[in-house]
Amino acid sequence: MTTPVVQFIDQYRHSGTLRLHMPGHKGQGEMEALDITEIQGADPLYPAAGILREGEENAALLFGAGRTLYSAEGSSLCIRAMLYLARLRAEQNQIPPRILAGRNAHRTFLAGAAVLGLEVAWIPGENLLTCLPSTQELRQALAALPQPPAAVYLTSPDYLGHRADIASLAAVCHAQGVPLLVDNAHGAYLRFLPQDQHPLSLGADLVCDSGHKTLPVLTGGAYLHIHREAEPLFFQQAERALALFASTSPSWLILRSLDACNGYLAGDYPQELARFSAQVDKVKDAMQAHGYALIGEEPLKITIAPKSFGYTGDQLHDCLRGADMECEFSDPDFLVMMVTPQTGLSGLERLQRVLTQLPRRDAILQAPPALPPSCPAVPLARALLAPAEEVPVAKSLGRILADPCVSCPPAVPILVSGERITEDAIRCFEYYGVSTVLCMME
Repeated sequence: MTTPVVQFIDQYRHSGTLRLHMPGHKGQGEMEALDITEIQGADPLYPAAGILREGEENAALLFGAGRTLYSAEGSSLCIRAMLYLARLRAEQNQIPPRILAGRNAHRTFLAGAAVLGLEVAWIPGENLLTCLPSTQELRQALAALPQPPAAVYLTSPDYLGHRADIASLAAVCHAQGVPLLVDNAHGAYLRFLPQDQHPLSLGADLVCDSGHKTLPVLTGGAYLHIHREAEPLFFQQAERALALFASTSPSWLILRSLDACNGYLAGDYPQELARFSAQVDKVKDAMQAHGYALIGEEPLKITIAPKSFGYTGDQLHDCLRGADMECEFSDPDFLVMMVTPQTGLSGLERLQRVLTQLPRRDAILQAPPALPPSCPAVPLARALLAPAEEVPVAKSLGRILADPCVSCPPAVPILVSGERITEDAIRCFEYYGVSTVLCMME
């Protein structure tokens, strides 16, 4: 498979051209020599033409998409674009601009919905990071709305490695004429497993992938995929949707990285992934034999629920840091580790050795508090865009949350903007180490 962006930049790097254009480093330096801007032959990203369009078409072939578009600003840009397309669909079909969404949505979803004036109806989750509705629960949530929503939005895989039954949920959505949008930021590689598990292949209409999370792509490299049978509106307006929120100066280092990844995926990556996934399964088996409780079905994510082994997730993370290992995420209940073939067998063996040398301790019996029921007080957009003040959690009872202010990882809010802070919410804030919150000005 061709990698036209890689080829163009490499040729330009060695051409001896005097760079009388941005960036200011003028190509001086190893990394800087690959960093260009929109010069002759390197077209703008939106709308993509030339080498970028060729690269996107190659990616679409690899992922089985009707259309794939690049993002140099992560899945966050793609999520905003998906929401904008849902908003356009609502306008086109003269229905309320409403999204039915899983409660474990990334904070980017909240900001996008607020800016676009979308109303959000929530599907409750099992815990802070997981929302896996059954087909019956989805039908009930859809039936509870006065009209079908502009779209259903789910996060799968979630941060802990759980995957929703996308095929069945997509069938429920399509039976009611509603498109399914999936935040698949953690699952770009699922397409290349021996059994294709990518949400697009399972029937989702719009899917975003963060290539940089699980593929050898620079941070910020992502894809927006459109299903072959998706509504024409999505094909017609996707570039406009991305351009509305995107920088006009995308990183060509990131775009080159996405293009190079096409060549990698078109090679023996599926075989390499299958071999590596089998090794990861062996490591998971060894950890379970040692006494760890593992959760999640995602092949390249190792998620430990360590309290039964006598540790919190944060304590276990500290143990690994002491052995010069940095994990993706930890909290009181979970430790999340993301691996890829680039981790290598030696990396897996090192991880297994350290974890299986830790002694088992008395189980920690403290359970996380139940998630607070949704208590909306003002519309999402009004709260998120309102003047706000920082308030100690201990003094926040009864106040209205303005901004969740949750960082990544995992960037999943306990409360969403516009909800009233209850005693249940305060217990959750305290449990997860949140000491202050941003509240609407009184």
